[in-house]
Amino acid sequence: MSKPRSKTADYAVYLLVRVVVCVLQALSHDVARQLAAGLARLLYYVDRRHRLVADDNLRHAFPGQFADNERDGVVHSVYGHFCQMLMEIVHMPRALHPGNWRKHFEMPGGRRTIDCLLSGRPLLLVTGHFGNWELGGYILGLLGFRTYAIARPLDNPYVDHFLRRFRERTGQGILAKHGDFDKLTAILENKGAVATLGDQDAGRRGLFVDFFGRPASTHKAIALLSLEHRVPLLVIGVRKVGEPMRYQLLAVDHIRPEEYDDRPDAVKAMTQRFTIALEQIIRESPEQYFWLHRRWKHQPARKAAKAA
Repeated sequence: MSKPRSKTADYAVYLLVRVVVCVLQALSHDVARQLAAGLARLLYYVDRRHRLVADDNLRHAFPGQFADNERDGVVHSVYGHFCQMLMEIVHMPRALHPGNWRKHFEMPGGRRTIDCLLSGRPLLLVTGHFGNWELGGYILGLLGFRTYAIARPLDNPYVDHFLRRFRERTGQGILAKHGDFDKLTAILENKGAVATLGDQDAGRRGLFVDFFGRPASTHKAIALLSLEHRVPLLVIGVRKVGEPMRYQLLAVDHIRPEEYDDRPDAVKAMTQRFTIALEQIIRESPEQYFWLHRRWKHQPARKAAKAA
């Protein structure tokens, strides 16, 4: 049984988060970038556990492509990218508005994305822990598109409410990863657009598909929702291309459920297809992927037995 949370402690953490956010928002973009670079260097040396996880992930994902010092440089860049991303998220409410979004956001895949959003069909936007995945829904909200994102609520209810308000400030809705299934299906039935992360480890009971040459446990729900509710998938990535805070929206693959109607392996085939599309994005800019998480934590049972 989990220990009851302290409301006083949770509220104190919330106040601390608000103070830190206010201080960071008061900094200029250049100063915030310098602070992020310093924080990245500190985390790189202090966070040995995740640094080793990232190094091992890269070694398996790009066998023979990087020398040891080059791979270490990519790991350092990963810390740098995500610390910069954190600063950019804090600055987004003040830096981005309907009048200047073109200065920060390019849409080379814009025609495909807009056509999918205006097709009159529901849509599942599938992305991964790449680039700045928070920015996509934020920008689409600025452009007037109502989208929803699936996210796990934070344990601290005060911080969770604060983050939810930030995410919803341009019209993006938030669905709880567990508990909002009825709301999710209602949105799809009403031809809405829902964004979800497709590169999360699904445990030993997940569906194993190939990701960078290794079996990766992946959630079946995306393909199942697509097939059951006749929802196309649009695989996207939001890649950083420059400063200050310049990104591209990449639309890599458009997967229609009717293409798999006659396939007995439809769920696995669709899951493998969007996983390959995400891998394609990541290969182009590996320093922008969150290699710090254990994406290959679980392996098929027979391989686990063989390793034992």
